[in-house]
Amino acid sequence: MGYNIAIDGPAGAGKSTIAKLVAKKKGCIYVDTGALYRGLAVHFLDRGIDPSDKEKIIEACEDADVTIRYEAGVQQIYLNGENITSRLRTEEAGNMASVSSAVPEVRTKLLELQRNLAAEQDVVMDGRDIGTCVLPDADVKVYLTASVETRARRRYEELKAKGVGCVYSEIAADIEARDRRDMTRETAPLKQAEDAVLVDSSDMTIPEVVEAIIRLCR
Repeated sequence: MGYNIAIDGPAGAGKSTIAKLVAKKKGCIYVDTGALYRGLAVHFLDRGIDPSDKEKIIEACEDADVTIRYEAGVQQIYLNGENITSRLRTEEAGNMASVSSAVPEVRTKLLELQRNLAAEQDVVMDGRDIGTCVLPDADVKVYLTASVETRARRRYEELKAKGVGCVYSEIAADIEARDRRDMTRETAPLKQAEDAVLVDSSDMTIPEVVEAIIRLCR
C-alpha cells in the first residue's frame, strides 16, 4: 500500500498547485483527479452533449478511455489514445466536469483507476471527495479552502495574465454556483472529512500552505 495524501476542497482553492509542490517535496506522484473528470468532460463536449442530459452522459462513458501517463515526470491525460492535456483547463471543460461528476456512473468510471494508483504508489491526490470517498484510509487528509472573493481574484488574475478577457463578478458567481453544485450533489458531495485538517489559504502564501501540509506528514 502506498503512502497517500488526500487534499480536498472547493473550486479555485489552489489544490492542484499545492498538491504538485507537496508531491515534489515528499517524492510522491501527483494525481490530479480533477483532470480525469475534465478528460471525460472533453469527451462529452466533443460528442455535443448538453450538461443536463444525464442519459447521454452515461451512454458516452461506455466508449471513453481516460488514462494517466507520466512523461518527463509530468502528468498527461489521454482520451482514447489522444493527449488532451492542453484542453483541460477551459471554463467550458470545468463547468461540464462539475455537472457530469455528479452522475454516479461517471464517478464509478474513474474510481478504480484512482484507487489502483494509490495502492501501488506513494501519491498526493487532490479533488472534491478524495478523503471522504476515494481514499477514506489516506495517511494524511487536508481540506484546503479559501474565501469566494480570494478564489475569484486568483482566477481573474490568472486569466488576465494569459490575455483572456474576463469579468471578476462573473467568475465569482461561477465559483459560488460550482460550490453549491459540488456541496449538494447526491453522490459524493464536497465536504470536509471528519479526520481532515482544515487549511484556509485566504491569507497564506503558497510556501506557507505547502509547509503547513508537509508538517502533517511523516
